[in-house]
Amino acid sequence: MSSFLSRRINEQEKKDSAEKAERSSFFNDEFNAADEPKAAAAAPAVPPPAASSASRIPGEMSESVTLDTGYVVPPKLRTSARVSQLRKQLRTKLLAFPDEADHWDRHDSEKQQILIGRMNTILAKMGVKLPPVEVAELSEGLLNDLLGFGAIQTLIEDRTVSEVMVNGPSVIFAEQKGKLHETEFVFDDDDHAYFTAQKIVRPLQRTIDRANPMVDARLPDGSRVHIVGQPSALLGTTITIRKFPSKRLTVDDLVKFGSFPREVAQFFEACVVSRLNIVVSGGTGSGKTTLLNVLSSYIPEDERIITVEDSAELNLAQRHVVRLETAPPIPGSKTEGRLEIRDLVKGSLRMRPDRLVIGECRSGEALDMLQAMNTGHDGSLTTVHSNSPRDAVGRLETLCMMAGMDLPLMVIRQQIAGAINLFVQQARLKDGSRKVVQVTEVQGMEGESVTLQDLFVYKTPGHTQMSYSHEGGGSLDGTGFRPNFVDQFKQFGFNLPAKIFQAPSKR
Repeated sequence: MSSFLSRRINEQEKKDSAEKAERSSFFNDEFNAADEPKAAAAAPAVPPPAASSASRIPGEMSESVTLDTGYVVPPKLRTSARVSQLRKQLRTKLLAFPDEADHWDRHDSEKQQILIGRMNTILAKMGVKLPPVEVAELSEGLLNDLLGFGAIQTLIEDRTVSEVMVNGPSVIFAEQKGKLHETEFVFDDDDHAYFTAQKIVRPLQRTIDRANPMVDARLPDGSRVHIVGQPSALLGTTITIRKFPSKRLTVDDLVKFGSFPREVAQFFEACVVSRLNIVVSGGTGSGKTTLLNVLSSYIPEDERIITVEDSAELNLAQRHVVRLETAPPIPGSKTEGRLEIRDLVKGSLRMRPDRLVIGECRSGEALDMLQAMNTGHDGSLTTVHSNSPRDAVGRLETLCMMAGMDLPLMVIRQQIAGAINLFVQQARLKDGSRKVVQVTEVQGMEGESVTLQDLFVYKTPGHTQMSYSHEGGGSLDGTGFRPNFVDQFKQFGFNLPAKIFQAPSKR
């Protein structure tokens, strides 16, 4: 197919070479809506592609490409050279203004027909005649660019894909079932990837340019996006997308997936309803936000919940929820209009919250959160990056120092010991599964150290170390220690059986 298309392209280019100079002027013409009916009549009608963009239109197999790093990118199916050039030049000419299609749906047949009609008009003005296969390739590509997310549209729509990672135009990775693999999808060039990045951030009133080469954003479905542009991204525009589940995961889902057993789910419910302050800790991609969302679902309906996030991901079903998201400065200013997590946390304390849920502590807002927990805002929830509950304590100490208050380390540790009741460690294991691997109680201070006690630890058969196992096939079991806040459970109507906390050998 690729050789056939190449021959057709060469023949067509030779045939049209005499008219090339005349036609090229049309690329710079503004789209004239008044001429649309006349031009559309002259051009052959091109129906819009099928609603699903998962099917791929044949293109050309590219040759292998060697990156600056030395990695040789294998041959991949690319848009044919001629269609790629038309696609690049028509992208902006099909829109009346740059953000016209930002909120249009990829599968809206009416919007598809509008864009295809405009494409027919411009092609007729240019005198360009394409074979049907190239017309289908061009129309599909333009619809993906203007109504979807370009080359990664198929990956965005694939429910089995949990993450999409664009490492420049020629290398795109996807995660499925916890495993990463390089995909066959590619952007035409870095301008194509940059165009997609702009389409992602523009609806959120954010920009990606030389003044702002790095930006956090989200897709319409709530998926988290991080973008780095040039000159920082040496291999081209980098886009990392953490996809939002199409279905809100529940406690039953996580139990079914084996993230934790049913008994631990009952324990988590008692902790949340009893207004314990909980920190979910874990590494990147371990499932911290998903677990935070599930724990938040235990908050009673009659309580006022305020969520604070860098990019809104939490999706709480309760009726009394206020969602707050950080805001970048307005274009042309370095500080005007900026709202950071710390600003939102401080402001939220004046909004009479019953529960404060912070998506992630990354900086000085950790100190504000601890102060809130210590001053009557019990039942708060947040996440932090760390490899273990003990590391999470050290991480919080560091974040509090970033607040610029110049507090003694001992004071910060006392704040942590007095504020936090429970650390829940989440991890992605070697087999790709995501599980709760450690549940640890904060018991207070002993000397100058924060005292921790494991209540549940994930172990595999034959694992004898004190820390949790990194292999799959294990279970989250009790350690035999009864938490100090069990009496608090009873005040809220929970009377958990003692066997929940017992080690398997003693049950």
